[in-house]
Amino acid sequence: MADFKGKKVIVTGATRGIGLSLAEAFAQAGADVAICGTNEELLAKAKEHLLSFGGKVYAAKTNISKAEDCDAFVAGTVKELGGLDVLVNNAGITKDGLLVRMSEADWNAVINVNLTGTFLMSKAALKVMFKQRSGNVVNISSVIGEMGNAGQANYAASKAGIIGLTKSLAKEFGSRGVRVNAVAPGFVRTAMTDALSDEMKEKAFEAIPLKRFAEPQDIAKAVMFLASQDAAYITGHVLAVNGGLYI
Repeated sequence: MADFKGKKVIVTGATRGIGLSLAEAFAQAGADVAICGTNEELLAKAKEHLLSFGGKVYAAKTNISKAEDCDAFVAGTVKELGGLDVLVNNAGITKDGLLVRMSEADWNAVINVNLTGTFLMSKAALKVMFKQRSGNVVNISSVIGEMGNAGQANYAASKAGIIGLTKSLAKEFGSRGVRVNAVAPGFVRTAMTDALSDEMKEKAFEAIPLKRFAEPQDIAKAVMFLASQDAAYITGHVLAVNGGLYI
C-alpha cells in the first residue's frame, strides 16, 4: 500500500459504498481525510469510523452541484487539515430510463451531480494546487462512460464527460506540477449489486473475463496508485478497473 502519511485528501460522496472505502483506504495509509455528502447522519457515522484510524477527519454537508458549496468545502478542508494534496471526485448518482421516457429533470440531475459537480470541485481544489505547484486529482468515471449502456444515456454522458474533463485538466495543469487522472470501474460489489438476482449476476459474469465483480478495495488501490508517487509520470490517463468487461 502506498504511503500517504501527512497527506491531505478529499473524497467526495464518501458516506458509503465505494466512496467510504476510498476514504478508509487513504486513512489507513496515514492520510488526513476530508469527506462530504448530503446526508448529515451518514456523514457523522463515516467521520466517526474514519477517526478510528488515527488521523484528522473533516466532514461537511455539501451539494457538489453548487459552486459556493464546493468553494466552502475546499476552504474548510485547507483550514481544518492544513492543506490539500489529493482530490478524489467520486460523488455520483443514477436516474436510469430509456431516452424517450427520460425526463429533462432526470437528465439534468445526473449531469449536474456527476459532471458539473466534478468540474466545480476540481475548480475549487485546483486553485489551491495551482498556487502550491503540486497536487493530484483522480476522477471516478465508469465503464459505462466508455461503452455506453441502454437506459443510462444521462449517466453514460456524464461519465464520458468526466473522461474528457480529465484529459483537458491534465493538459492545463501539468506545467504546474499537478496530475489529473481517472479510474473507470466496471461492476463493483456494493449493496446495489448484492441486490441483483442470481440470474442477473450470472449474466454479468458471462461478460466479465475475471468472472467476478470488483471489490471496493480494487477501486481504492487503483485510485491510490494514481494519486501516489508511483504514478509520478502518469497524467491524463483513464485506468480501467473492470475485470476485462470492456477491452
